[in-house]
Amino acid sequence: MAQATDQRTATTTFREAIRTALREEMERDDGVFLMGEDVGDYGGVFEVTQGLADEFGEERVRDTPISEAGFVGAGVGAAATGMRPVVEVMFSDFLGVSAEQMLNQMAKMRYMFGGKTDMGITIRTTEGGGMGAASQHSGTLHTWFAHFPGIKAVAPATPEAAKGLLKSAIRSDDPVMFFEDKMIYEREGEMPTDADFTLPIGEASVEREGEDVTVVATQRLVGESLSLADELEGDVSVEVVDPRSLYPLDTDAIVESVEKTGRLVVADESPLSYGTHAEVVARVVESGFFSLDAPPQRVGVPDTHIPFSPPLEDEVLPQAADVRTAIDRVV
Repeated sequence: MAQATDQRTATTTFREAIRTALREEMERDDGVFLMGEDVGDYGGVFEVTQGLADEFGEERVRDTPISEAGFVGAGVGAAATGMRPVVEVMFSDFLGVSAEQMLNQMAKMRYMFGGKTDMGITIRTTEGGGMGAASQHSGTLHTWFAHFPGIKAVAPATPEAAKGLLKSAIRSDDPVMFFEDKMIYEREGEMPTDADFTLPIGEASVEREGEDVTVVATQRLVGESLSLADELEGDVSVEVVDPRSLYPLDTDAIVESVEKTGRLVVADESPLSYGTHAEVVARVVESGFFSLDAPPQRVGVPDTHIPFSPPLEDEVLPQAADVRTAIDRVV
């Protein structure tokens, strides 16, 4: 449980911050309800929704059959009629099963109806490797949805961001994909306790200021980059920027950081080709090319699936050592 440190914040885990955001929004708005596989009595495969069924009942915390296309479609329909569904897809690798519902209906409905229909649906899903769960349960797919018009995509790295962004997602009239890195559920940090606390979708956070190199990192790699920055202090001054939101992307904050440091490393646990890394680099090149003192570097997953074998999984997943190598190249 969260442990209060003062009247405004609490030290809590990433998991508990998400649960707190869900609870507060369900208390605030009777139209908010949860649905997905095992989100009810079982409390979610990663225990994020634990206890919410007891608090709000099975009408508002609804277990579904193993049919992503069915329950995502039901959520889209509920949102179109004014409800605020929060739909959990257990692993992001399963999002493809419901692609028709998300890409042809959820993403396009407001546009095709001339803005007359709200689409206040939030899709929560887990992603990332590190658990030895093999390829079908270890992918990082947020780039897919950040690419698609009509969808907002967020990927928090801290308890504060998890709470603030999830509450904003639930209140949004546009569909929001909320990506949770399954390896950071136990990560602790400060979380504002105010039930009205939100964070704007589309605003980056400078998690650490520096002078020599900008590391734009997401999810698990934010924590790894911050630890690395501590290790390098005195030799290299590292500025760590967490985009928080992948679409819309806070280009101004990233370019401003690169204008100060002159160097850029992008660390994201998704495949390197045509991905989040490339988009960040492209925007910096377009808006801040003459600030660069060295070619930008990308840290991510090689263009391969995540292996089941633990040694091979460790080989392909980006780690702090990979960020260090990229920093060495640009400094």
